Amino acid sequence: MRSLTHCAATMCKKRIFSGLLFIALITGAFLNIPACPVHAAAAPDGSPDDFTVIMVGDILLHDGIEKCARQEDGSYDFTAIFAHTKDAIEDADLAIVNEEVIIGGEELGVTGYPSFNAPYEIADELAETGFDVICHATNHALDRGKSGIENCLSYWGENHPDIRTVGIYTDRADSEDICIFENDGYKIAVLNYTYGTNGIPLPKNMPYAVNLLDEKKVISDLAKAEIEADITIVCPHWGTEYDHGISAYQKKWAKIFAENGADIIIGTHPHVIEPVETIEGCDGRDVPVYYSIGNFINWTSGRGKGVADRMVGAMAEVTLTKDKDGEVIVKDYGVKPLVSHVRSMINGSTVYFLDDYTTAKSLLNEIRKRDEQFSYDYCESLSGQVFGKDLLR
Repeated sequence: MRSLTHCAATMCKKRIFSGLLFIALITGAFLNIPACPVHAAAAPDGSPDDFTVIMVGDILLHDGIEKCARQEDGSYDFTAIFAHTKDAIEDADLAIVNEEVIIGGEELGVTGYPSFNAPYEIADELAETGFDVICHATNHALDRGKSGIENCLSYWGENHPDIRTVGIYTDRADSEDICIFENDGYKIAVLNYTYGTNGIPLPKNMPYAVNLLDEKKVISDLAKAEIEADITIVCPHWGTEYDHGISAYQKKWAKIFAENGADIIIGTHPHVIEPVETIEGCDGRDVPVYYSIGNFINWTSGRGKGVADRMVGAMAEVTLTKDKDGEVIVKDYGVKPLVSHVRSMINGSTVYFLDDYTTAKSLLNEIRKRDEQFSYDYCESLSGQVFGKDLLR
């Protein structure tokens, strides 16, 4: 599924009317009129041009996960984590993941909560699994400071140059670019921002190191994306940890995204799943908002009620298509629930689709030692309560 992508340095015309749209955007900026991109309202059935997008949530490498990945020879191997989901990830036309922790390498010390740093092998496995775009704008992006970001981006660039990283930067020009993923005649913009960095200040000589939720920058990026891409996906790191509800902060930002051209919004950070709803864009189109898709993998050190909830995540699934005029639109969307499965052994941490999980497997999940509520039935019930049966795939 790998394809050529690029982060365009300049705006380009995607359709005949793009030039007119650019003029409209500039005029609107001077007149304080919000830019309102034009989209089709409905998709044809059975289009041969369908394009699939998936995204999974936090790769949250707690100490227990890293211990499971540590092999007898001292090396790290994260293959087991993705063994049961890799096929679905590879099959997607665009696969996105939220890499919660910075990948600074062993030289900066591999650690879990509260100040994370991952070995480079997790980058290798994300690439091998089939992810195309890696979201790095999280509250843990600066856990190893400037060196962590430099090491992380250097490793991606030198070892996996075809993989697109978004949300962290070592170069101002790169931070002002828009990441455009191109495949099968589709151009998809992926934007990534975080609410903050746990109080760690941005490097003085690198104030652009992490994409923060700054309204001026967000609106500017969305305007560029509308001209350069067919569809814009915004991946915000936002919300309240361990809360299944939707905060006023999330509502505020979802409205800003939708009113300025976002077509799909997929959130992370709360470490639990939150509802999916549609909100209205400024041209009347429906914008799906996944407020939180939870953790992909984690092994929290917490105990007691609510810990079981952190083991349930989701894969967001969105189908794009082209209407009769060639416009790219959202045809369908849903979720596939996921379960983090952890055992204290080499290669003992993995992720299952809920459809492939069983009561027998759940009885072996060591998270039960931290929250006795955890069970297959609990995971199934929680998924249904949060997402509703119509969204489940």
